Amino acid sequence: MATKNEVDLGEDIEKVNEDIGHLWDFLFSPDLWISIGIAALKIFFIVIVALTFVRISRNLVDRLFKRREKGPIRLTERRENTLKKLIKNVVAYVVYFIAIMMILDNVLGFQVGALLAGAGVAGLAIGFGAQNLVRDIISGFFIIFEDQFSVGDYVGVAGIEGTVEEIGLRTTKVLSWTGEMNILPNGNVTQVINYSVHNGLSIVDINIPYESNVAEAEPLIEEIVETLPDKYDFIVGKPEIIGVQNLDVSHFVIRVIAETLPGFQWAGERNIRREIQHKLYQEGVEIPSPRIVMYSGNEKDNILDKNRERGQ
Repeated sequence: MATKNEVDLGEDIEKVNEDIGHLWDFLFSPDLWISIGIAALKIFFIVIVALTFVRISRNLVDRLFKRREKGPIRLTERRENTLKKLIKNVVAYVVYFIAIMMILDNVLGFQVGALLAGAGVAGLAIGFGAQNLVRDIISGFFIIFEDQFSVGDYVGVAGIEGTVEEIGLRTTKVLSWTGEMNILPNGNVTQVINYSVHNGLSIVDINIPYESNVAEAEPLIEEIVETLPDKYDFIVGKPEIIGVQNLDVSHFVIRVIAETLPGFQWAGERNIRREIQHKLYQEGVEIPSPRIVMYSGNEKDNILDKNRERGQ
C-alpha cells in the first residue's frame, strides 16, 4: 500500500502536468496568436501613420517658409532656420506622444485617463524639484523670442565658442570649430557673445625693424591693403593704417584694421598678415628678431665716457 507522502507527491506531479498542459494550450492557442497579430498590426499602423504625418508636416513647414519669402513679413535667414527646426521638433514631439498614448490605450488596454491623472498628481510633486527644467524651458523661450542667437550663428556661450547647430526649448547645441558637439542647458546661457550679427573688425599688428623707418614701411603697407577688398569678398572696404602702435626693443609696430563680414574677422587677420608679410619680404624688409649686444670691458668704459661727454 502506498504511503501518504507518495500519494501527495503523485497529486503534485499530476497538478504540475495539468498546469503545463494549460500553459501549452494557452501558448499555442489560435486566439492568442490572432490577438497578438492584430495588436502588432495596430502598433505598426499607428507608427507608420505617425512617421508619415511627421514627414508631411516637415515638408509643409518648408513650403510655408518658402511662400513667406514673397509675403510682407520678412525674417532673417538665421531666424528662419531656427524657427523651422523648432516647429519641426515640437510637431514631432506632439505626434509621437499621441501615438504612444494610442498604443497604450487602444492596443495594450491601459487606462490612459487614470494614468494621466496619476501622472498629473505625481508631476505636481516632481515639479517642485524640477526647477532647473522649468528654468531651461523659460530661458529657451526667451532666447528664441528675443533672437539672442539663431541657427548658424558663431557665438560664445558658457565659455564655449562655436556654431549654433540647433536651438530647442530645453537645450542648445553648439559645434566647436574643432568638431566637438556641446549640448548646453538653456538655463546656463547667462551671457552671449554673438559674432554673426554685426560686421567684425580685423586688427593686425605689423612688426617693422628699426633699420626701416615709418616713411618707408607705411607706403608699402598702403600699396598692398588697397588690393585686399578685390581679393577677398569678406573684407568690407579698404583697410585702414592706424599708425605706429608700439615701440618695442628691436622693432616698432604698425597697426592695420579692416572691417569684415560677420564671423570673418579671424580669416581677415590671417590673410592680411600673409599679404603684408609677403610684400615686405619682396621689398627687402626683414622680420625683426630679438637681439643681444655684447661689449667687452674696454668697450663698455669707452661707451660710458662718450655718454658722459654728451651729457656735459
